[in-house]
Amino acid sequence: MKLLEIIFQDDHLVAVNKPHGLLVHRSPIAMDADEFAVQLLRDQLGRKVYPVHRLDRKTAGVLLFALSEYMNSTMQVKFATGEISKTYHAIVRGSTDDSGDIDYPLKKEDGTIQEAFTSYLTLQRTEVSIPFGKHSTSRYSLVQLKPQTGRMHQLRKHMAHIFHPIIGDRPYGCNKQNRLFKEQFQMESMMLHATALDFLHPLTQAPVHIQAGYQPEFRRTLSALNLSNG
Repeated sequence: MKLLEIIFQDDHLVAVNKPHGLLVHRSPIAMDADEFAVQLLRDQLGRKVYPVHRLDRKTAGVLLFALSEYMNSTMQVKFATGEISKTYHAIVRGSTDDSGDIDYPLKKEDGTIQEAFTSYLTLQRTEVSIPFGKHSTSRYSLVQLKPQTGRMHQLRKHMAHIFHPIIGDRPYGCNKQNRLFKEQFQMESMMLHATALDFLHPLTQAPVHIQAGYQPEFRRTLSALNLSNG
């Protein structure tokens, strides 16, 4: 049985470091998948688990589960009301500003416009000797992203909006860059990692910090581009 990396566990909550490419649960839009985080963790722990939030299939990192229906509903409220601080790391095209705020509303599939806000901080920049287009080198940045809202594909859309798309992102990213990474590094994973969750435990009110280390593909890309997480 495939085991997930458990990075936090108490009597009420458990968090895993989700690999790139793993669905949280069954989805009619991904009929090709036969492994799901919910089922894998349920079998691993031998008990029912409840995912209290979502990560894209392509996104790796902290994925939090509740161990009871009560804790599931309690934590979902915390996510919905912004009581949980979420931190992501991403490798993006180009040299980003030192820091910035992206205040850019996003449209749902039904046409509804939703406010969306993301803060970013540049952790490191690199320039590598890989020609791209009319340029003799390629520039990339490792950024920390903190979404204040939780819209679908928010980080992916926001980084594309400021012309620093996340490497490996489809359909919002740069197809030419994605092709370059496939050819140069045999890398097709999206370089977005849910690094940490911070919140007050709903029962004890104690601060909880859950952090997930980079998955192998993310580390490999950092190394290939001479980047590090500082």
